[in-house]
Amino acid sequence: MQYLRIQHLSKTYANGVKALNDVSLDLGPGMFGLLGPNGAGKSSLMKTLAGLQTADQGEIHWNDLDVRQQPRLFKQHLGFLPQGFGVYPKVSAYELLQHLAILKGLTHRASRTEQVLALLEKTNLYAVRHQEAHRFSGGMLQRFGIAQALLGDPKVLIVDEPTAGLDPEERLRFNNLLSEISEERIVILSTHLVEDVRHLCTDMAIMNRGQLIARGKPEAFIQNLEGKLWQRRVAKTELAASQPGLLSMQLVGGTHVAHYYAPSCPGPDYQPLAASLEDVYFHTLNQPAL
Repeated sequence: MQYLRIQHLSKTYANGVKALNDVSLDLGPGMFGLLGPNGAGKSSLMKTLAGLQTADQGEIHWNDLDVRQQPRLFKQHLGFLPQGFGVYPKVSAYELLQHLAILKGLTHRASRTEQVLALLEKTNLYAVRHQEAHRFSGGMLQRFGIAQALLGDPKVLIVDEPTAGLDPEERLRFNNLLSEISEERIVILSTHLVEDVRHLCTDMAIMNRGQLIARGKPEAFIQNLEGKLWQRRVAKTELAASQPGLLSMQLVGGTHVAHYYAPSCPGPDYQPLAASLEDVYFHTLNQPAL
């Protein structure tokens, strides 16, 4: 069984920002969710794995391959959909995918064309294959991004914030595609959208300030908080006040409702709250790093 092993990876940028701080992960086949706020280090980790930047220290191994020593060999088995994927203007989706396939080393014309058409079909873009890709909607462009990432049948697939900005229908369509793809390879889903991880991933981690602060299964995280979460309505006069155990606050039907963490009920006006992965996320961000 294939695996991806990341050990003690660190990266500090020229401006002094420590983007990665001793990050270690062992991953196997399936979809792995990487959650964290903006600036947590998710994209820095993805770029390092994809070979777009080098780490200051640490090791990356894919099976028996030392990725940092043989990055080109690893890239032959890697697919990457970066955040903010762009395309050339005035080029059809079919022509652009053919071009990208050649750049990826697929030089045999017949087999390359067969793979390009199959990927356009898989991503539901076959009917619009002759349209200019830069005129695609956001969802169509993201699906095209997955098509190019799957060229060469990679064994490791990295997708960075793939559903940001998509409408609910396109987001669902894209997530279904990711779920299907993950049955055959290691897929790393980097996102700040908790719902995507909850619905797609059986394994996950949470990053903040360049560090991994939690690792485990979504269901186990949720179960650990059962019976320890509470909610209550909050008056406007309380909004700016510091409140012990406060996890989050949201407007529900015109009323502010606050979520709290506490081992037992904090008071008579608090109601039990069923745990969600979003509550896990906010609770974890307040905890010390691993």
